[in-house]
Amino acid sequence: QVQLVESGGGWVQPGGSLRLSCAVVGSGISIRAMAWYRQAPGMQRELVASITSGGHTNYADSMKGRFTISRDRGKNLVYLQMNSLNPDDTAGYYCSRGYGQSWHMGAKDWGQGTQVTVSS
Repeated sequence: QVQLVESGGGWVQPGGSLRLSCAVVGSGISIRAMAWYRQAPGMQRELVASITSGGHTNYADSMKGRFTISRDRGKNLVYLQMNSLNPDDTAGYYCSRGYGQSWHMGAKDWGQGTQVTVSS
């Protein structure tokens, strides 16, 4: 009974930055691990970054050093700060919520996604 709502996507020039937001909406929600995925046309969905309820983060190798996942527990918000964007980052980005405090069980809930387009 939760809803994930992403925002912050859009168009940006190569080298630019965007910050995506994910709001977790629901009654009686518990703090769980969260993650961002992305999917580009013709490619599989890939995990971008995850964060546990305690704030421990993990990143895909291609994003490490450029992307940062964070959360505001009090506001039930999760962010993905994306820097040094390149055209290969163009994809739909999806917020997800796990089954527990760690990410070992994968995603339980999904947002509708927000489009990120990186081009000149």
